[in-house]
Amino acid sequence: MKRIIAKKTLRDYWEKHAESEQYLKTWYETAKNSNWLNPNDIKKTYANASILQDNRVVFNIKRNSYRLIVKFNHQRQWAFIRFVGTHAEYDKINAETI
Repeated sequence: MKRIIAKKTLRDYWEKHAESEQYLKTWYETAKNSNWLNPNDIKKTYANASILQDNRVVFNIKRNSYRLIVKFNHQRQWAFIRFVGTHAEYDKINAETI
């Protein structure tokens, strides 16, 4: 990905939830250094990722303790972080509209 918007969202989260920090940093570096051209490319890296409509993907972080929702523009190689939270917080939102 050429651009991930916004790392600050991840940083703000791991500053409040220190146990998520290394996992989110690993996801960020992996995504930043990947050339995902479609959802199948993402699944090759993250087999447990859930592909949703509207180019959204749900990633399981720290063995599913946390969820990360990212909206992708594969053509421009952009990733937009839409949500990061606990599994319980994830259950309270609509992953396809957040």
